[in-house]
Amino acid sequence: MMELELIGGNPYVGLFESQLQTSIEWRKSTAEDRIDRLKRIRSWINKNQKEIREALWNDFRKPEVETDLSEIFPVTSEINHTIKNLKSWMKAKSISTPLSMLGTNSKIKFEPKGRALIISPWNYPFNLAVGPLVSALAAGCPVILKPSELTPHTSSLIERMISEIFPNHEVATILGGVETSQELLKLPFDHIFFTGSTQVGKIVMGNAAKNLISVTLELGGKSPAIVTENADITDTAKKLIYGKLLNSGQTCVAPDYALVHESIYERFLDELIIAIREMYDPNYKGIIESPDLARIVNDRHFERLEGLLKDAISKGAKLEFGGECNPHHRYVEPTLISGISEEMNISQEEIFGPIFPIIVYSDLEKAIYYINKKPKPLALYVFSQNKGEVNQVLEETSSGNAVVNDCVLHFLHPNLPFGGVNHSGIGKSHGYFGFLAFSNEKGVLHQRVGLNNATLLRPPYGVKTRQIIKSLIKWL
Repeated sequence: MMELELIGGNPYVGLFESQLQTSIEWRKSTAEDRIDRLKRIRSWINKNQKEIREALWNDFRKPEVETDLSEIFPVTSEINHTIKNLKSWMKAKSISTPLSMLGTNSKIKFEPKGRALIISPWNYPFNLAVGPLVSALAAGCPVILKPSELTPHTSSLIERMISEIFPNHEVATILGGVETSQELLKLPFDHIFFTGSTQVGKIVMGNAAKNLISVTLELGGKSPAIVTENADITDTAKKLIYGKLLNSGQTCVAPDYALVHESIYERFLDELIIAIREMYDPNYKGIIESPDLARIVNDRHFERLEGLLKDAISKGAKLEFGGECNPHHRYVEPTLISGISEEMNISQEEIFGPIFPIIVYSDLEKAIYYINKKPKPLALYVFSQNKGEVNQVLEETSSGNAVVNDCVLHFLHPNLPFGGVNHSGIGKSHGYFGFLAFSNEKGVLHQRVGLNNATLLRPPYGVKTRQIIKSLIKWL
């Protein structure tokens, strides 16, 4: 790790100040300049895919295919999409001129916000660190990147990648724990991009407020899945199990719980169990032997999940499938539980693991009411072949994103804004929306020299001036 001089009691002031000149120079950077930086990242990734897979396996035994699909592909796809579209994104946008502004012409110019801080999480430690970096570089912002200390192998790999591609005054990686983040948050960055829990997101936003720093907060929440009586039961079960057990449930947009219509509950439960066995125990050797199920990231999170399950069962929840917890391997078996009540901790906390509560509902209005009682989720999933039901759910609920008849897939769509709302996040990311997150949309108005409409409104105010203003108010 780089040696940083202690300045003003904060070890990162020197590095932070070194990026000021870069931020000023990069205001004039061209699309070609920025694309070159992105191509260098893409080239490094393509040459080091094996090392990326090994780092993620060492951190929490993430399967290679899952790493390719959920860590490498989203980043290279983001880079390719950005390279293809960046010139048009950067181009100033002309806007129409109203009658009251005749003689002027105006446009929106996109300028880099400046020095950016990216604090990334542990659950997708490569994807969610490098993805926002792509957006920041596309917008022309130098970056200090703070990856998670809970995935040390991947974080070290990211530090190596950045150091091989960029000098510190352009992009730098800082390794460390909570204390490191606290010191970085004291600095007056121009934008902060944070991905993590809602609880920590509040702390980040509080620190940002002290320096009036704009933020993008990608948080979480209990993303629900509604399965109506008109859903394709087999298809829905397979999609939900895949979305729930991807990365062993440690996914911010994983379906947290399912609300299932009472008329299909028993059949749906059977299909969920079949889907689990088909995906993770096709040879009947036991799910724990599956090479395709990641492990829980550390002992603390394993104990948290085990505690949620024990608390639910002690308060009356029914174990429908699974339930095995092996601390030696940090293994939590894919688990289905029913009979959930609001007194259980699992009803209040984001699960972030392979435990799937199934809640029965009798009327769609009641399912919607159940969702609306809780903080707005990062994602909402509705499974139904009835357009009326789908529209009702979409219109009567609020969530960062929504998916119909699938789940988690929206994260990979390059043209969709990704992010939460209120409790589940602030701001959007990915593609053009990520570019906007790190850009200042500066309105520029050009007025002609000499006589123009505005000169008619200057003092001294007379009868003619008042008549003009009255006309403006009445007609424009």
